[in-house]
Amino acid sequence: MTGRLHVQRLSLARLAPNLKSTASLIESPNLAPRQPVSALRLEQGQLTHTPLFWGLTPPWLKVLDHAPHCARAETLSKRAMFQEAFSARRCVIPVSGFYVWKPQARSKQPFLVTHVNRTPLLLGALWCRYHTTLTAFTDSTALISVPANACLSSLTDRLPVIIPPEALHQWLDPSTELTSLTPLLMPAPLELLGAFPVSKHVNNPAYQSPSCAHPTGPMLRWTVSQEP
Repeated sequence: MTGRLHVQRLSLARLAPNLKSTASLIESPNLAPRQPVSALRLEQGQLTHTPLFWGLTPPWLKVLDHAPHCARAETLSKRAMFQEAFSARRCVIPVSGFYVWKPQARSKQPFLVTHVNRTPLLLGALWCRYHTTLTAFTDSTALISVPANACLSSLTDRLPVIIPPEALHQWLDPSTELTSLTPLLMPAPLELLGAFPVSKHVNNPAYQSPSCAHPTGPMLRWTVSQEP
């Protein structure tokens, strides 16, 4: 499952034309958990852009290091940590890509997963609010993961769920019936995502060079010849 995001040169106006926010997008070529991340969510019916802490911190959480940065789609309606947030507080994290690590004999090879056309992706997530005082609070988030599709399963067994732009309002609206969201909690279409190897410098979360995303090999993607 991904533990790093690539967020660079995204146009929120193109991603969400109805967005009402003047906040700057948090950008990073190697964004790690326990950091602020930009999210889109509905607030009083209005699509907004807000920085959230990446690592879900419900009020009863005692140890910050235990804050999960990912939640498995299969457990959203079963685990108390995720159940309420999934039913009423869903969001998306706009990214230009995300990293996964392919196991190898002696190490792991990082890959950057992107849209095959290198256009932005909307990652499905949920969020919660922790009040530190009567007026002060911290909002946090966790990505939602689903099984990797057949194209990328050789790299990892889990990937973030991708929310199609046309389903954005349905996903964010807290009044949406949860049963109607089930079709969205599926592996990405085979032809949507590709992945290419990148430098192992990305293993260090302090490494923030744009070279994090420079390919060191060809893109792995689904082709017509692979169709059954």
